[in-house]
Amino acid sequence: MKKKTVNPAVKFLQENLVSIGIILLMVVTAVINPTFISASNLTNVLRQLGALPFVALGMTFVIIGGFIDLSVPGILSLTAVVAVTLVDPLGQVGAIVVALLLGAALGYLNGVVLTGSGAMTQAEVLFITYGMSSVFMAIGLLFTNAETLRLMRSTKPITIFETLSSTVGIVPVIVIVFVVVLVVMHIFLNKTLAGRSVTLLGGNKDAAYLCGFNTKRAMRMIYSINGLFAAMGAIALVSRVTTATATCGTGYETNAILCVVVGGTSLKGGKGSVLRTMLGVILITLLGNCMNLLGLSTYMQSVMRGAVLVVAIWLDNRREL
Repeated sequence: MKKKTVNPAVKFLQENLVSIGIILLMVVTAVINPTFISASNLTNVLRQLGALPFVALGMTFVIIGGFIDLSVPGILSLTAVVAVTLVDPLGQVGAIVVALLLGAALGYLNGVVLTGSGAMTQAEVLFITYGMSSVFMAIGLLFTNAETLRLMRSTKPITIFETLSSTVGIVPVIVIVFVVVLVVMHIFLNKTLAGRSVTLLGGNKDAAYLCGFNTKRAMRMIYSINGLFAAMGAIALVSRVTTATATCGTGYETNAILCVVVGGTSLKGGKGSVLRTMLGVILITLLGNCMNLLGLSTYMQSVMRGAVLVVAIWLDNRREL
């Protein structure tokens, strides 16, 4: 069968569509509203990244592995309230460490439940992880009595949280932390055997098994990583808003999936990049900021995000043809 040739211009557009979209969005918005390029607004855009980059980074591993995870809201919410609650008895370092370990443990629990049930398709894991999210949120509601917890009420220092929310020039410290983590996870995904097993598992689970990979262990690792990054997102969120509720993670899973898919990671699994996911995060965050500056209603913003997701999935399917 003759191999289908791709026009170089079309290939360039396919590979750089997100970057082109970011540039066009910035130029058009700056022309219509010059406030967009002010230092204060650019700092605001970077602050708005918040928890999303961490959550999207973890979701990238899940989707490359050929799965999906809707438990992120529950993990993020529960680890956020635990972190705020433990600042007084354990101090800020202890609270952060426990929250991160709890996030990884909850992710691992997801993996155990999924492998134990034999769920190995996106449809199966979608419903199970949705149920797990409900469980985690319910625990959080019981733990907090459905009240808002406030970091500022702590009797212990909260300098770490304050530092994370501060800026170096116009760049928030939490963004600098994320960039370091991003580079580490890029190396992990592409240069280590464990990272490559994620891609192999997503590409062909049977082939991964025949190559000697323990697919169940790889699945538990993937969900542990996602749980850890959901907890990192919780710390980023708490440092920004200084409060936590048992439902503060609501909606992050859909935004994370949107960023991952827009960044070019295939929903079918086996192909993707954490660096390109960051481009997706930037595009979606910029889109929200630009629509706010242009005075679009929240309803119209939801329409635009939905349209972007539909186009991203359509393009992903076209690339597979």
